Amino acid sequence: SSEDVNRRMTDGNSVRHTASTKMNDRSSRSHSVFIVKLEQKDIEKVSEDQSSGLVAKINLVDLAGSERVAKTEAEGSVLKEASAINKSLSALGNVINALGHPT
Repeated sequence: SSEDVNRRMTDGNSVRHTASTKMNDRSSRSHSVFIVKLEQKDIEKVSEDQSSGLVAKINLVDLAGSERVAKTEAEGSVLKEASAINKSLSALGNVINALGHPT
C-alpha cells in the first residue's frame, strides 16, 4: 500500500547521514536507492489459475552531491566524507559509461 511505501521511505531516510557545510545546512553524506515493485493482477484470471497482469519496477535514486571542497570549506570528518562521496560518484559514472558502451 502507499502507506507501507511511505513508512519504508521514512525509515530509510531516518538513517541517512547529513552534515553541515558552508553551502548547505543539511548536506546528504550518503546515497540511497529505493526500489518499488508494483503488481496488478486480474482477479478473475488469477482465480482461474492463469497468469495475467502487469508488473512495474520503479527505482528512486538519491545521490549525495559532488562536493567542491574550496566552496564548502569542509574540514575533518566532513572533508573525508566529501572525498569518499566524490570517489563513489566517479565510480558510478564509470559504471554508467561502461553500461552505455558494451564491448
